[in-house]
Parts: sequence; C-alpha cells; structure tokens
Amino acid sequence: AEGKFLEMLREAALEAHSAVLADASGNPDHAGMATTLTLALAVWPWAYVVQVGDSRCYCFRGGSLSQVTRDQTVAQDLVDQGALAAEEALDSPFGHVLASAIGGPQAVPVVTRIDIRERGTVIILCSDGLTKHVSEAEIAERSGTMESSEWLCRSLLSLALERGGSDNITILAGRARPLAP
Repeated sequence: AEGKFLEMLREAALEAHSAVLADASGNPDHAGMATTLTLALAVWPWAYVVQVGDSRCYCFRGGSLSQVTRDQTVAQDLVDQGALAAEEALDSPFGHVLASAIGGPQAVPVVTRIDIRERGTVIILCSDGLTKHVSEAEIAERSGTMESSEWLCRSLLSLALERGGSDNITILAGRARPLAP
C-alpha cells in the first residue's frame, strides 16, 4: 500500500525531529541544534525522496537536470507568495533561513516519488554547501559526462572547494546503469 508507505516515511522524519528536540532539551550544549534531511530510498521502479530543509535532490535523465525538492527556506516561501522574485531569492538574507528543519521550530517532511526506470537516470542528493558554489548547469554538465557515481561526487566536491567551500558539502549520487550497446 503505497499511501501507507509514504505516511511511514513522513512519520520516520518526524520521529527524527522529535529525537533531536528531546536531545536538545536534555543537553544545554545541544540547545538550538537542527539539521536538514534529504534521503532517497529506491524500491524498483521508484525512488522515494524524503526532504526537510534546504538540502536538495536532483534527477538527471535524458540530458536534463531537474530539482526534485523544494527548498524549505523563508526566501522560497516569499517567492511562493509572490513577495520576492525567484532571482532575488539567491542573494536574499533569507535564502538560508530554514522554514522547516529536523530539530527546528517546525519540521514538514515532504515525500516525492521519482520514476527511475529509464536507464542512466542519476539521482543526486546534496547539501547547500554544494549549491552555494556550483550552478545547476554545472551539475547537469558533469552528470552528463559522469564516469561513475564516485567520480561525479568527487568532481562536484572539487569544484565547490575550489570556489571557497564555505559550508558543509555533502553529495551522494546513484545511477541506474545504462543498457550495454
């Protein structure tokens, strides 16, 4: 029952949220701690992506990159409400203020299903430490020429570090292998 499965994924994210809140309330050194969550679980022929915060999931297939997740930031909320232009959100002081986070004042897990049957489909999970320094066009270009998932992650990491790497940079990638010619 897919509906039940999706609800269980949301509940698991909320359990993580509760655990972080409990730890923070019992340990003064952990007060105010919070984190983002983006994970993918493949159950052929689907990948289920669970997201809270502004770490992202991208899907690359057929030569095109698409952002699967929506940044849960104050700036993105303002864009959605029409109060801020999308291009202004990139430089907004609210661009990295989380509206939803594990351990934050609010956690709103979103589950998205991706069809991964097309051979060669690449799923990329990354923190904003990558997307602060590497454009979506560059992620797409490297995804299109990737030699392996490890190569793609190392290549993107090197590019972000060359440009300053001012934040935690986490990158995971997986690919459904293309059929042999």
